Amino acid sequence: MTPQKRPKAPVLTGKQARHLRGLGHHLKPTAMVGKEGITGNVIAAVEAVLTVHELIKVRIQENCPLDRSEAAARLGEQTAAAVAQVLGKTFLLYRPNPDLPEDKRIKLP
Repeated sequence: MTPQKRPKAPVLTGKQARHLRGLGHHLKPTAMVGKEGITGNVIAAVEAVLTVHELIKVRIQENCPLDRSEAAARLGEQTAAAVAQVLGKTFLLYRPNPDLPEDKRIKLP
């Protein structure tokens, strides 16, 4: 049995990251990282939401043991998503989903 190969996170240009930040400004956080840090449940929740939405906002709660940048990087690595922004106690994750209908996909510049 061969291990499942995880796709790599997309590499964003500055222009693409700015575009995603603009799209993500109005989003509400859809996942939370709490006192347990990044657990299997958090990863599963983020995976599920990224599959549907491509761009999500994640909130870091006060008692999270991880630094905000570290939490964003780890969660991005675990879910093969690019970190588009880290701002305050939130960060944006982006992962394209080619299975979504064309009109539902985010088109990057």
